[in-house]
Amino acid sequence: MKFTVKGLGQNSKVISLTVEAVNPADAERKARSQGIDVISVQSSGLKLPALGSASSRAGRIDLLLFSQELLALLEAGLSLVEATEALVEKEQSPESRRVLEGIIAALYEGTSFSHALASFPEVFPELLVATLRASERTGDLPEALRRFIAHEERMREQRAKVVSALFYPAVVLSVAGLVTIGLMWFLIPKFSAVYEGNSRSLPFLSRLVIDWGKLVTAYPLQTFFGSVMLVAVIAWIATRPDVRHFVAQRLWRSRAIGNRLKIFELSRFYRATGMLLRGGIPAITAFGMVGGLLHPSLRLALNRASSEVKEGRAMSDAFSSHGLTTPVALRMLRVGERTGGMGEMMERIASFYDQDVDRWLEWFGKALSPLLLVVLGIFVGGIVLLLYLPIFDIAGSLG
Repeated sequence: MKFTVKGLGQNSKVISLTVEAVNPADAERKARSQGIDVISVQSSGLKLPALGSASSRAGRIDLLLFSQELLALLEAGLSLVEATEALVEKEQSPESRRVLEGIIAALYEGTSFSHALASFPEVFPELLVATLRASERTGDLPEALRRFIAHEERMREQRAKVVSALFYPAVVLSVAGLVTIGLMWFLIPKFSAVYEGNSRSLPFLSRLVIDWGKLVTAYPLQTFFGSVMLVAVIAWIATRPDVRHFVAQRLWRSRAIGNRLKIFELSRFYRATGMLLRGGIPAITAFGMVGGLLHPSLRLALNRASSEVKEGRAMSDAFSSHGLTTPVALRMLRVGERTGGMGEMMERIASFYDQDVDRWLEWFGKALSPLLLVVLGIFVGGIVLLLYLPIFDIAGSLG
């Protein structure tokens, strides 16, 4: 995409330059390489979509695949520039190619690899950039990539388990919806035609069945589109940020689910923090980088604990007083403080939390499946009973 760069050229004259770049930071870097003192950078074309937007999904860079391929090329003996050029050659997406080409251009200008990646914050997360920046001081870039790959693989494994645990309930609910549609639009109208002459002597539920059947028979399209609109409105309400925030707050306050959500987020926090600490990032800096992984309530607790650690309080005591640990994890933190291996100990705590989350997800999946089947049976059975209830009423009136 094109950017218009305004700056001071030779003899301090204000000049305007059009630059082809991936983002404003890349445009500013290219302008400075031409000896221009940049004043402002403005987009003169379409803005590059955000990483998660629908229009950019085809061109997004898979961070795990990018790290794995880069590590393989580096271990094969290629230099960093040669490895990145090899990634450009195999890349099919134009947007991804422009990002990688921007990184190569920065490397040729003498910019560090972490700084080159930091020029594309919409693509490369701060966690990866910080890990690479720490490795540049030790000269062990492959080890930093291995740590990030292990972290990313574990995060994806957790997400896959959550999706797997929710897949069966989603299928059951979908089947229940289809069965309900079949009963409401096909069977009930047929039954209502049979009961129509006896509607006055029937109770409320029986009359409700007949009235619904008459409505569907007389106005099939109107009732169908009206029902679709009702479902759409409910779905729209469910996607509103305020509604989702309200539901999330209720889940967090529940003991059964809220405690597990807390453990899940603490697992991510400890793993990311441990990786940064092992890479040489100071603890306070690491807390600021990974605080966004936590729920707002836990993030506030982390800020308070971080302030206390900055004032000299032990990390284990600060975390314990603000609810950022559990009894077992607290003991492990204290061991890490005595041995000096806090980064490794935090990753062990994350593994301990992961096992707890995995066991709960397995139990949740096993317990939810029969429960949903029972609920589905009661729901469908209730509708069928509602269909046959007028027969019992008619038979009773004849007797």
